Amino acid sequence: MEAIVYKVDTDEMAGRFTRMESQVPKVEGHDLLVKIQAISVNPVDYKVRQRISTPEDGSKVLGWDAAGIVESVGDRVSLFKPGDRVFYAGDIARNGSYASHQLVDEYIVGLMPESLDFAAAAALPLTSITAWEALFDRIKINPDVDAGKQILIIGGAGGVGSIAIQLAKQVARLNVIATASREESRQWCLSLGADKVINHNEDIRHQYKHYDLSAPDYILCLNDTDSYFELMSELVAPQGMICSIVESRQSYNMDKLKSKSAGFVWEFMFSRSMYQTADRIKQHEMLNKIAELVDSGKITSTLNKTYSQLSVENIIAAHNQLEDGSCIGKIVLVR
Repeated sequence: MEAIVYKVDTDEMAGRFTRMESQVPKVEGHDLLVKIQAISVNPVDYKVRQRISTPEDGSKVLGWDAAGIVESVGDRVSLFKPGDRVFYAGDIARNGSYASHQLVDEYIVGLMPESLDFAAAAALPLTSITAWEALFDRIKINPDVDAGKQILIIGGAGGVGSIAIQLAKQVARLNVIATASREESRQWCLSLGADKVINHNEDIRHQYKHYDLSAPDYILCLNDTDSYFELMSELVAPQGMICSIVESRQSYNMDKLKSKSAGFVWEFMFSRSMYQTADRIKQHEMLNKIAELVDSGKITSTLNKTYSQLSVENIIAAHNQLEDGSCIGKIVLVR
């Protein structure tokens, strides 16, 4: 097995990516052994990398977004067979996808869309699960009841925003207001189905008044929670819901939401796998639903940039692009 790991040198304490060889892991239980064909990168990759600060942290295989072929299955697997083409986000508590092979729990894996190649499929799992859980599990949107309500998606052109716009429009049937700061990201959001795009580098309150927009019933924050909490508390409609995926560095005064009977909730897509929840098979079901939506033409892959080789140099380049905050859609590396 070939893997790319992030290591910290004992002598210099300088972190670096390194290519190394190791044995192909043994598959058992509910695990699948997947031969990886393509991966995508996400902010969680560099956030985990940044937390590796001492030699005691050891070597870590990063990467939690992949598409590949099932090579073998554990003795308790019932959902997949060797040869299946799959896509998944994996488990942050286990080794990731910057490798030739990976073990992953069948309950958090889906059959990849038949209409996509591995690169386009690898762009979808983590962001699709995050967006789906945020909209339907955390905010608890019911399309049969809530269709026509408004959602504000802060950070619409990023990986999660790009799929959240589509799910909010095509599945939840909401009126979608997204934020983007550049013309190319604005056009990207509109192409994915946003009804209106406003600039998050300008006064959002003023823009809501200028365009005569009603208060959002739902707010999905995909950017700096600390910077937007006051705004979201003020803007959200009475009995509305706010969901954020970005960790905070401060505590919030939830009394600001009390008079509105509004709520605030977090979304972290690794919760089910990290805590081995009894309902983690829902992520398998979500991914299969995403595949159906793609194959029916209702949503599209959010792939926007492809590197033709899974190499140390390309991983570093992809991380740098993510960290500078200018990425639109998803970055994928193929083997």
